Amino acid sequence: MTETNPGPTSATENTPASASGSRGEWPLYEVFVRGKRGLNHVHVGSLHAADDQMAVHHARDVYTRRNEGVSIWVVRSADVTASSPDEKDPMFAPSGDKVYRHPTFYDIPDDVPHM
Repeated sequence: MTETNPGPTSATENTPASASGSRGEWPLYEVFVRGKRGLNHVHVGSLHAADDQMAVHHARDVYTRRNEGVSIWVVRSADVTASSPDEKDPMFAPSGDKVYRHPTFYDIPDDVPHM
């Protein structure tokens, strides 16, 4: 006589250990979608998921319901590094010591239009 496995008795037995906690304990993911006519991915929102694969599936279900996306990126929010708004002046100000960025020292001939 062989034993048969009756299967899990609750939904939590069929989920990975990391998914057994509440949604508040799941990591937060940032979602980027590239549209059919778009050339780049655009941030469309955030969601919580137990793991990377679940985040992709949830992002597809939530953010591309009308077949508007062709590619989805999900990134854990904890892995995103950003500049501080307080650093905007030194971070984005042009450097005066890099003269090659501003070719003002070139002589432009008079017969060159639209320069």
